Amino acid sequence: MADTSVSLLERLSLGPDEQSWKQFVDLYAPLIRNWLRRYSVQKQDAEDLAQEVMTVVVRGIADFHHNQQRGAFRNWLRTTTVNQLRVLWRTRRGKAEASGDSDVARMLDQLVDPNSSLSRLWDQQHDEHVIGRLLDLIEPHFERSTWRAFRGVFVDGKKAATVAAELGLSVNAVLLAKSRVLRRLRQESRGLTD
Repeated sequence: MADTSVSLLERLSLGPDEQSWKQFVDLYAPLIRNWLRRYSVQKQDAEDLAQEVMTVVVRGIADFHHNQQRGAFRNWLRTTTVNQLRVLWRTRRGKAEASGDSDVARMLDQLVDPNSSLSRLWDQQHDEHVIGRLLDLIEPHFERSTWRAFRGVFVDGKKAATVAAELGLSVNAVLLAKSRVLRRLRQESRGLTD
């Protein structure tokens, strides 16, 4: 992870480097593949579509402008995924594998509608996936005690005093650990989930 205050999205927009693209693909390809597989896309097609979505993002990220609306990037990515899925289904029309086209069309229409329950599910699962992966990526940048304090309070939902007693730290040290990790998480997720 870059130790700068620039988020992943900003790094990709300003001057993408190999490490930033690898991080982006590691972050998003599994999410997209899993979503596609959930909606009757064959495994190989899901792999290919995830690559197509990544290609569209590579080509379009410099032109993407966050409109300061919550979920702007997430919505752009969802729309890009839907568009690539539409291309696949158009090319498959008339083939034996393309049965259930009306179900697929309804699902795609729901995904495009930001107010549909399916879009809200995408948003929720997107944010959970991104935050979970980012936590995995930033963990090695913290001392073990800092991470354990953060995890105890933030993830496990324990009281700071309980975590402090378990770890032999002061309550203040536990709260500072939580604050440091959350600051880094906000920095890395800026633009991706907000």
